[in-house]
Amino acid sequence: MLPNYGCPVKATTKVVAGKWKVAIVWHLSFGTRRFAEIRDLLPGVSEKVLTAQLRQLQKDGVLRRIVTPIVPPRVDYELTEAGWELIPIMQSMCDWGQKHLGILPTLPRKVPLSA
Repeated sequence: MLPNYGCPVKATTKVVAGKWKVAIVWHLSFGTRRFAEIRDLLPGVSEKVLTAQLRQLQKDGVLRRIVTPIVPPRVDYELTEAGWELIPIMQSMCDWGQKHLGILPTLPRKVPLSA
């Protein structure tokens, strides 16, 4: 169980805090992705930081890492049920930003889903 940080809102914020976590979760809402696909969707992220953020999200139960035992091994990332529950919250935040801040969402860059 995660530490409660004094209140549920603070604890939830802690789970998605980090420069890349929200973007990682959002991109995984469009389907399972491999590490390189996620990296390519996040210009400026280093592999070290991306690895750390993916591990934290996995530890917090937001995503799962799926290893397919082939040569070379295939590793995919997908949202868990808990991760999927964050998507409507993120959509509401997007809607709020559009309404109150006048920021229009940018279209996601097209990166093909894994075969």
